[in-house]
Amino acid sequence: MTRKERVLKAIEVLKERYPDAVCSLTASNPFELLVAVRLSAQCTDARVNLVTPALFEKYKTLDDYCNADIKDVEEIIKSCGFYRSKAESIVGMAKMIRDNFGGVVPDNIDDLITLPGVGRKTANLIVGDVYGKESIVVDTHMIRISNRLGLVNFKEPEKIEYALKKVVPADEGSDFCHRIVLFGRDICSARKPLCDECPMNDFCKKVGVKK
Repeated sequence: MTRKERVLKAIEVLKERYPDAVCSLTASNPFELLVAVRLSAQCTDARVNLVTPALFEKYKTLDDYCNADIKDVEEIIKSCGFYRSKAESIVGMAKMIRDNFGGVVPDNIDDLITLPGVGRKTANLIVGDVYGKESIVVDTHMIRISNRLGLVNFKEPEKIEYALKKVVPADEGSDFCHRIVLFGRDICSARKPLCDECPMNDFCKKVGVKK
């Protein structure tokens, strides 16, 4: 089975298991999603979703964030961890989007990664979820599962992103990544993957792995 065939089989299985693949972070506009993704660094999506309602209620517009007191933002997001650097990034992103991008969240990875606190993982999510463009979000689930399935054979996120973009259909990338996250939480966990219950164990190259 080629890597392309393996990817298409994985997409088929994941679509059947998780037909409604959506980002688990709650946001009502592109900038809110960007903020939520920044907060999710080394923090669970569930925790972020508990924190963002108060943040989004107080800061409703891009200008609100640009004029925000960073200490106040810190206080609201404190439970997400690394709150000082995250608050600084959030306000910095707002100012840069206002000043450099006409108040519009960029629609391409090259521009997005110039924003404070935004790396390729965040940029790919925005490009895919907001703008419907080709994207591969490489998080810890994708690193682990793409290697176990034999889709890639390395751990570096950027290498995985480029390798998967060669074999994942462009219009499937965003949903594929969301489904991989759900699959990683349900079945293919880091420490105790449920290989006996896995719908992909007939073509997984790492069946039985326990690490």
